[in-house]
Amino acid sequence: MNPRSLFAEFLGTALLVFLGVGTATLSFGFKVAGTSTSAGVVATALAFGLTLLVLVYAIGPISGCHINPAVTIGFLVARRMTLSDAVGYWVAQFVGGIAGAAALWGVFQATPGYSTSTVGLGTDGYGKHSLVGLEASGAFVVEIVLTFVFVLVILSVTRRPANATVAGLVIGLCLSLVHIIGIPLDGTSVNPARSLGPALFVGGDALSQLWVFILAPLVGGSLAALAYLALYPKGEEEANVEPAPEVQA
Repeated sequence: MNPRSLFAEFLGTALLVFLGVGTATLSFGFKVAGTSTSAGVVATALAFGLTLLVLVYAIGPISGCHINPAVTIGFLVARRMTLSDAVGYWVAQFVGGIAGAAALWGVFQATPGYSTSTVGLGTDGYGKHSLVGLEASGAFVVEIVLTFVFVLVILSVTRRPANATVAGLVIGLCLSLVHIIGIPLDGTSVNPARSLGPALFVGGDALSQLWVFILAPLVGGSLAALAYLALYPKGEEEANVEPAPEVQA
C-alpha cells in the first residue's frame, strides 16, 4: 500500500470537509447569505463541487482522489481495487474528515458567540433538521439515489485513461448537482467521512442520525458499482454497443 496515496486521501478529505462544510456553516449557521435559502444552497453546492474538481487534478494522479468511502466501496465492488487498499483508504478518509472538521471547529471558535448548538457545523440531518422536514426513511432513500448517481458517474468517466483531462470537471459538476437537490432534503452527505467529522463535534441529533449518512451512501456506492459492471462489462474499454440497424426506405 502506497503511503503517498493514503496521505493524499487524508489530505483531500480534510480539505473537502474544511472548504465544503465550512461554506455550509457560513451559509446556514452564520447566515452570511442572509435570508435567501437558495443562495446558501447554491454557494454550498458550488463549494463542494469546485473543491472536488480542483482536488481531482491535484491528487488524482496519486490516489485517484476518492476522498469518500462511498466512492472507494464502488471501486472495490467494481473490482478496480483490492480489499486491503480499500480498508487503507477508508481509514485515511475518516481520519481526514475528522481532522478537517476539527480545523474548521477551531477556526469558528475564534468568532464571537459561536456555538455548535446554535450555529452548528454543517451537519446532515432529517426530521426537524431537514429544510423540508424529510423523515429518516426518505433521507435514507435520497442518500442511496444521490450516491448512486455520483459514484456511477465517477466509475464511468474514469474507466478510460483518455478521459483524465475532463474527468475532474465532470465529477465536480456532478457533486454540485447532487448537492443542489440534496441540501434542502437532508443536507447532502453522499460521503460518510464528510458526515462523521462534523457530527462528532456537534453531538446530539447529529450523532444519533449519523447511521443514515454512513450506511445509505455505502449502499448507493455498491449499487452504482453493480450498475457500472452491467453497463461496462469490458471495464476500461468502450461499451460494446451494436450500431442501430439502418432503416430501409
